[in-house]
Amino acid sequence: MTKPPERILVDEDDLSEQISRLEARIEELAETIERCRKIILVSRAAIAVGGLLILAIMLGAIRFDPMAVIGAITAVIGGTVLLGSNTSTSQETTATLRAAEAQRAELISKIELRVVGDRDGGN
Repeated sequence: MTKPPERILVDEDDLSEQISRLEARIEELAETIERCRKIILVSRAAIAVGGLLILAIMLGAIRFDPMAVIGAITAVIGGTVLLGSNTSTSQETTATLRAAEAQRAELISKIELRVVGDRDGGN
């Protein structure tokens, strides 16, 4: 005959504090992901504008200007670097966010819920 698992007594105030810290961390991570998303959009736009400018210069739609070519190349290269960097940062932060959310759910499941009162007003 197997014994039921032992119930571990957990300080609910400590759990609440841990959950609060995790929720603050989750909020920070969500803000970081949102910042990365915005930078990714800007970097894609820079790549597109730089590429279109290079194409326009090559096709003769825009008069050749060395500064414009340098600017276009810089936009493409800079946009590519920003895109790659922020994409990987976003992926890593998303994984960290999911882990923090799982940890928060685990801590919440350890809290013993109590009935405060009847829902129907005591009738």
